[in-house]
Amino acid sequence: MQPTSVSSKDRAQLQLGMNLSLGFGILLFAVKITAYLLTHSSVILSDAAESVVHVAAVGFAAYSLRLSYKPADADHLFGHAKISFFSSGFEGAMIVIAALYIIYSAISNWLGGLELHNLDVGTALTALAVLINGVLGVYLVRLGRRKKSIILEANGKHVLTDCWTSLGALVGLALTLITGWLPWDPIFAILIALNILYSGTDLISRSFGGLMDKADPEVHRKLVAILDKESKKYGIEYHGLRHRNLGNAYAIELHLLFPENTSVRDAHRQATEIELAIEEAFSPRPYVLTHLEAIEDHHEAHAHKPHA
Repeated sequence: MQPTSVSSKDRAQLQLGMNLSLGFGILLFAVKITAYLLTHSSVILSDAAESVVHVAAVGFAAYSLRLSYKPADADHLFGHAKISFFSSGFEGAMIVIAALYIIYSAISNWLGGLELHNLDVGTALTALAVLINGVLGVYLVRLGRRKKSIILEANGKHVLTDCWTSLGALVGLALTLITGWLPWDPIFAILIALNILYSGTDLISRSFGGLMDKADPEVHRKLVAILDKESKKYGIEYHGLRHRNLGNAYAIELHLLFPENTSVRDAHRQATEIELAIEEAFSPRPYVLTHLEAIEDHHEAHAHKPHA
């Protein structure tokens, strides 16, 4: 059976979240560039560089979100939602690039001699960026998780890395203002970079996991619990359980073993009930495919299949 498609209401909410991310990303980039031009701060420049990456990544994520809604066709029988893993990986790669640039920029400025201006204004603008990105990032991550959208969740995490970048910049600027010691600026830029480097590599890892169909242990445990209960209820057995994340739903397949005196009609009815129990346990509803076999001659029938 096929999963339930994303409702128009959910689609509108996800698209609104993406549009907010893009709009505020552009606005905050302008704010950060203004702050840098006023201060010549390494940590603010690093913060602005992360925003450039964020805007580029959101553009790709917005395209991926639209493509993920495209229905299945002759070339993509399970739809196009797996683009979400490409989007997540791209965004993670952009975060890593930003982190490496921040480290390079901070060290270069430190070695080249530090000179800062208008730190009070720069600090105020950075505080504004922290507030906006914090609220927006939490909203996007929660919405993405609630609507099972890895694209929006990844984008929300990127917004939060931007928030952490701005927060780190804010602390570095505050310490510089209070103590007058200029090296606080590049030191905090490097600390920020290491933090977002971790976030970026985590997104890349999740992306590869999805593209390589890495099994989710929590999903597997949930399926086994359902199948143990249902097979006991009908007095049957099962094996060959497999599942994969398609980006917006799971594809699940398994073999059900019935006593040989079970009629095709009864076996099909019981299999349908088991499929329904699985579908109702997940949101969005997954694809579930069952293969019906007789318990008595199962081993003989699969003697030529070592993995059966």
